[in-house]
Amino acid sequence: MSLPPVIAIDGPTASGKGTVASLVADSLGFHYLDSGALYRLVALASEIQGIDVKNGPELGLIASKLLILFKNNQIFLDGKDVTEAIRTESIGLRASTLAVHPEVRAALVDLQHSFRQSPGLVADGRDMASVIFPDAVLKVFLTATASARAERRYKQLIAKGISAKLSDLLQDLQERDARDSSRGAAPLVIADGAKVLETSDLSIDQAVSLVLDWYQSATA
Repeated sequence: MSLPPVIAIDGPTASGKGTVASLVADSLGFHYLDSGALYRLVALASEIQGIDVKNGPELGLIASKLLILFKNNQIFLDGKDVTEAIRTESIGLRASTLAVHPEVRAALVDLQHSFRQSPGLVADGRDMASVIFPDAVLKVFLTATASARAERRYKQLIAKGISAKLSDLLQDLQERDARDSSRGAAPLVIADGAKVLETSDLSIDQAVSLVLDWYQSATA
């Protein structure tokens, strides 16, 4: 029996891949996996438990025991709504730091595979096409310039009433890019056969439209 189709969308921090992926999933009636949220959940759980971000084995253990529920655009950890808590800049930074540990990545592989259900899945992250779903029917590497991504993140934070400094956000993004691309375990790369989608000058609707067109061509 053939597995449900997967659209795998990878890309750097704040490239807009999450928004594009969720809208593509809605449009096709597919399930959606925000793999970055899983790493943010490990970051939050480990922070609550006071585990050092350098302790790979302990972090891997936490990752293997996560009690997560995704429901109605909300994310629950151990029965508690943590949708907003995992979206802070500090948790994002912590998630990027602990994602370098092979123990954490290995612990989350089965969990990510479990999202592959009928009629299909749109998964976004850093290694969806290269590692988790190498047989994806469509692989997309969605990117934008660091300055464009920093500006988007800045506007998001200001809209939420969170104070932010554009220069700090730009530096943080550049550091995360370097860490994500150079780590030993599943680095951020353009997977073989992936289509590169540069969104610096595209609207969200244009990006979604392109991905949907590519999917129709791939499955024609």
